[in-house]
Amino acid sequence: MKRIALSTLSLALLGAAGAAHAQSSVTLYGLIDDSIQYVHNANRANDNLWQLAAGNLQGSRWGMKGTEDLGGGLKAIFQLESGFDPNSGKMGQGSRLFGRQAYVGLTHDAYGTLTMGRQYDPVVDMVQPLTADNYFGSTFTTPGDVDNNDNSSRTNNAVKYVSPVFSGFQFEGMYALGGVAGSTGSGQTWSGAATWSGGPFSVAAGYIRMDAGNTAASRGTGWNSATVPTSGATFDSQINNGYATAKSVSIASTAAQYVTGPFTFNIRYSFAQYKPDAFSAFGEQEKFHVAGAFAGYQLTPAMLLGLGYTWTHGAGDTSANYHQVSLGGDYSLSKRTDLYLIGAYQHASGTQRTSSTTTQEAGASVGSYGFDASSKSQEIVSLGIRHKF
Repeated sequence: MKRIALSTLSLALLGAAGAAHAQSSVTLYGLIDDSIQYVHNANRANDNLWQLAAGNLQGSRWGMKGTEDLGGGLKAIFQLESGFDPNSGKMGQGSRLFGRQAYVGLTHDAYGTLTMGRQYDPVVDMVQPLTADNYFGSTFTTPGDVDNNDNSSRTNNAVKYVSPVFSGFQFEGMYALGGVAGSTGSGQTWSGAATWSGGPFSVAAGYIRMDAGNTAASRGTGWNSATVPTSGATFDSQINNGYATAKSVSIASTAAQYVTGPFTFNIRYSFAQYKPDAFSAFGEQEKFHVAGAFAGYQLTPAMLLGLGYTWTHGAGDTSANYHQVSLGGDYSLSKRTDLYLIGAYQHASGTQRTSSTTTQEAGASVGSYGFDASSKSQEIVSLGIRHKF
């Protein structure tokens, strides 16, 4: 990341916002992640696919973040972060200018941090870093990202508090206002999480509940519509696309990690509920149980190897099982540039709901990529490069 003194950029970045403080700064940063990717059984016709695919380990982005020292240990902070596709140049997150993050707030070493804007939820902040997704990204995450392990959903209109660290313990709380006149709770999102780290062991747990609004019109064509007030939700494939008209989505997650020498081990479990109402295209709630395990080995200071397994079980409205095994290697050429080779195999069984009111035999869909096969199996392999700046 490139650090730039605010005093040299105050006119360009802040216009007439006021004189820069000596202890204030803005950081310009970003990363580009791109790969050559092969997908076996890439669609309902089970065709194979070769393509350039971005954002495997991390989504490509650029952003600015800054601080202003207000005295007495208090600082003003902001962050603006824009996602993009390097292969087309298009903006990500529904073509939002700052779709990944956009917030402003205050922070104090003794009292914590309070921010307002479009933000990551506390479960993503605290639980996701203790999972395989933190090391190898989308190829190692939950099929369909039904539990938001791959951070498919950001939260609009959110007020978030992050506590200081107390003897290894830290917690977060977030509330996002739905902004519906006459119906305060409609479209709201709220979440809380906590984490503790002591020596080689870390553990975290959290919960998030997202509401889609009280009417069919407020949901647009589904949770990915801009008309949903707060959360974009997590409908990344045929595994859960059939529940895009849900009234609410609730996710509870927990994870634990142990690091010893060159080895990293973690396990996780999450429980996601997609609840209907009279405006939903399905009648009975769907529940997803997700269990995962990861082992990482730092072969050399530059080479990380990883093995992951994820089991996803859908029950309630339909019943299906998805077994996914992921492998990866990441080699650092420098502190800012690395090469990677990652792949995954998934096997599906049972039934899954389609986007209409019908069901179908369960098809495979690895990670959060959204390649929907009619076949019970699917494989994805990506050879790529990531550069940070």
